[in-house]
Amino acid sequence: MNLEGLLVGAVAFFLIGLFHPLVLKGEYYFGRKICWVFLVAGLASLIASVFLHSTAYSAIAAVLGFTCLWSIKEVFEQEKRVERGWYPKNPKR
Repeated sequence: MNLEGLLVGAVAFFLIGLFHPLVLKGEYYFGRKICWVFLVAGLASLIASVFLHSTAYSAIAAVLGFTCLWSIKEVFEQEKRVERGWYPKNPKR
């Protein structure tokens, strides 16, 4: 039995769940500046995925990379949600 697919799927599910609050909190405390962190982490993960020999680890690194890059878009969407009043705005920023 090959369980690598299940592992990659479970990690993808976990990462999506993890990054939702990371985007919310990141935008709240840092604003758009958090995008640079997501960009660097995403590119580093994608580069690492090319060099990893294990298929499962390579896929997990790629999922992490694309999740980080997708989070950049979500930070801008979160800004719009804050402007609409759906989420609180940080008064100290």
